Amino acid sequence: MQAIWSEERKFRTWRRLWLALAESEQNLGLDITDTQLEAMRSHLDDLDLAAAATYERSLRHDVMAHVHAWGDQIPEARGIIHLGATSQFVNCNTELILLRESLELIAAKTAGVILSLCEFAQKWKSLPTLGATHYQPAQPVTVGRRAATWAQDLWLGLEDLEHRIATLRFRGVRGATGSQASFVALFDGDQDKVEALDQQVCERMGWAANERYPVTGQTYPRVVDAQILGALAVVAAATHKCATDIRLLAGVRELEEPFEKNQIGSSAMAYKRNPMRCERACGMARFVMTLAASPLQTASVQWLERTLDDSSNRRLVLPEAFLALDGTLDVMRNVVDGLIVRPAVVEARLRAELPFMATEDIMMAAVKQGTDRQDAHESVRQHAVAAAEAIKEGGENDLLARLAGDPLFASIDLDGVLDPNRYVGTCPEQVDRFVETIGETIQERWQSRVEGTVDPGI
Repeated sequence: MQAIWSEERKFRTWRRLWLALAESEQNLGLDITDTQLEAMRSHLDDLDLAAAATYERSLRHDVMAHVHAWGDQIPEARGIIHLGATSQFVNCNTELILLRESLELIAAKTAGVILSLCEFAQKWKSLPTLGATHYQPAQPVTVGRRAATWAQDLWLGLEDLEHRIATLRFRGVRGATGSQASFVALFDGDQDKVEALDQQVCERMGWAANERYPVTGQTYPRVVDAQILGALAVVAAATHKCATDIRLLAGVRELEEPFEKNQIGSSAMAYKRNPMRCERACGMARFVMTLAASPLQTASVQWLERTLDDSSNRRLVLPEAFLALDGTLDVMRNVVDGLIVRPAVVEARLRAELPFMATEDIMMAAVKQGTDRQDAHESVRQHAVAAAEAIKEGGENDLLARLAGDPLFASIDLDGVLDPNRYVGTCPEQVDRFVETIGETIQERWQSRVEGTVDPGI
């Protein structure tokens, strides 16, 4: 991601755009020689950034600084660099190229986290664990099904990323206000040649002729940035949710993120195993989410055909959003690949609350034996409140003992209702369906890209 958004990559892409423009203009009849084009091709990558910086200090214009710096390197082609174009020919088209590549990299890393979560979910699909709503004990789920919900959130984000990739378009050759007037003048009013020029430049830069915005002002529509940052924010939010849940479960020792042999959790409390990776992921994800508002504001104040207050903002927002989310996904892939489950703790916490979870089954069993449902409900309620109060005073959960002493439930096998697997419903099957349908589709589509995205340095 750093390479995609580097200065070198940007300026080399500018030169490739200028070459594509000159080649297409020659192909359509303008007086551009093969010698000039060959000079451009031979100096695409030997940037003289120092010379460009010197020009920019004088000219106060980054694009013209690079036009002059490249012109010094290829004097024979100096007069055809940037012919008919405005600055946004190189700026906007380059940014669209970088955005597409960045989206593809983020999508691949998102897919990698999803696939790791699918593997984890399959492994632990049948281990019952205490569910929680309102962060209060609730009906059991399974460790694997909970992981599948994290994966599903990310999958919804991945779908949005894929849509953004599929629908991203090229600005092409449009001129100072999008009217193409400068190119109409170059080709003596021949609008068919102007259209052909636009198509040829797009194709030379790797975009199909139908992958262009039909109309633009000076820039590509700035709402596109808002759409893209919105998609990144969704993935960030899904990642934040996953990391937050892991942090909560680490707090009760059900899960632990990877912890190195010599890792120190706290400078003061030597016993600590703080979930520092998930904390880092949450911090970066939150940063990405906050950036999502900025391009909305930028798009809303692009006066008429364009105003320049977008430039400084976007030079920060676009790369930083991608870089931060890239790092977030690297951290989450590392966490999920090494995520530790403590089954004994999971079971102990569930069993401490399971008598409460079993009360509905106990009531139904009593009703089947002839007890009035409302009488059974009231008796269970009274015993449950008393048992909960005993727990809050530091005692054990004695709900079953209380029920065993109640004549309404004396004939019911209370021990039999404490099998946790009775209460997880279809959680294991839900994991299987998710992995078999969504997970396998993601693997087919993204596996070749995923394999090269693991960062060993987390």
